Amino acid sequence: MNAPSPQMTTQQKALRINLEPRMYGIVAEIGAGQEVARWLFRVGGAAGTVAKAVSAYDMAVSDAFYGPTNRYVSRARLEKMLEHEYDQVVTILHENRGTKTEFFAFADTVAARNFAGTNECHGWMGIRFQTTPGGPPNQAILHVRMLDREAVAQQEALGILGINLLYGAFFNYRSPMDWNQSLLDNLTSERIEVDVVDLSGPAFAKADHRLGALFLVKVGLSDAALFGPDGKVLQPSEVLRRKPVLVERGSFRPVTRTNIDILDTARRRFARDLECAETDIATIMELTLHNLSSGGDTEVDLVDFLARADTLCASGATAMVSDYFEYHRLAAFLNRLTDRPVALALGVPSLAEIFNERYYTNLDGGILEAVGRLFKSNVRIYVYPLKVADSDELITADTWQPPAHLSHLYRHLLDNKQILSLDGADHDCLSIFSRQVLAKIRSGESGWEDQVPTSVAAIIRERGLFGCPR
Repeated sequence: MNAPSPQMTTQQKALRINLEPRMYGIVAEIGAGQEVARWLFRVGGAAGTVAKAVSAYDMAVSDAFYGPTNRYVSRARLEKMLEHEYDQVVTILHENRGTKTEFFAFADTVAARNFAGTNECHGWMGIRFQTTPGGPPNQAILHVRMLDREAVAQQEALGILGINLLYGAFFNYRSPMDWNQSLLDNLTSERIEVDVVDLSGPAFAKADHRLGALFLVKVGLSDAALFGPDGKVLQPSEVLRRKPVLVERGSFRPVTRTNIDILDTARRRFARDLECAETDIATIMELTLHNLSSGGDTEVDLVDFLARADTLCASGATAMVSDYFEYHRLAAFLNRLTDRPVALALGVPSLAEIFNERYYTNLDGGILEAVGRLFKSNVRIYVYPLKVADSDELITADTWQPPAHLSHLYRHLLDNKQILSLDGADHDCLSIFSRQVLAKIRSGESGWEDQVPTSVAAIIRERGLFGCPR
């Protein structure tokens, strides 16, 4: 069935859902009001869609329905809700309606702004649904942050998002990217942030979750999205919560031995500085939309992105796609998610970019404001050395020279150990540059395999990535 125009209002979407005879199920909501059910009942015709609407708001009642839990606003609680309600609607109604009905269970568990305004305003939302009568279930799960300042406005936004999710399950499941984009219909990114969209089930067997992570950022649902070595989208706050965080930004086109050495060298130094185990540190390799776009083009080459994502996954990395071109915005994002120190690992060319004033013309305080924002919390930068061409000379954070009028500012950051030189680098890696590796791959020149991790070389050859002859 073709979906109606994506420009529909929330009221039109809710009515269209109610008038669709195929779907029938349960709506279960905990916290932030009963906003999705309210939309369905308000527009009329809900008897054709809703078998039951429930709010297990009391913790004891919630535990009686879904089992005990330590965290009521969590993915684990949402999945228990979906499992319980979906099994109930199928068990009770299969005999009477199973041959003509596609059953569903919608659920959310959300913490809206409390009276004091001191809590994290976020939640989990999802739907488990059939696409054919009697067919296997599919599932879509979201993690959402509500950005409105008032609880009533957060509730309103949550209801609109829930109707968008329901509508997507009813009409747009064949096109996950269209579904993702439609989640912001009648909303703005100033009101709602969605940093996880996890699709599973036979209807999404061909969906690439890494593309999903990219589209979350590209269409404005979130400023950053994470995916693991298995390609699955991760919730940033669960990965980074209460952990020291180390981020390496790069093009990863492809991942080289140098990229791995930068991360390993920085992680060893970070662990030593914090007197903690390396395994305690959350380590991320980050791509920005700016890096993924070429020149002034705002479009992203999806084949190129997936090639980079393949090599990141092959290297075992937790990867992040972000819209944080400026480092101070990246630092602010990370500091929002963890109360532990944050470190950025980068090379000398990237250090020079941080001190390029043309990037800060939009700030009233220019580079001083940018540097103040970057280092205002517990942030440090580890700088990997640069080998001077045709020489054994190394440029480090201690020997690099900024523009003369910024030298005192730079010296201040060095003296306060907010910018630090990395030692212990693998000297064999200092002459490896991704752009040269990429040129070798495309030209069919030998030798590039030794400049990337073994697992990365294997997947490049196997899949013909970056123009490599199979």
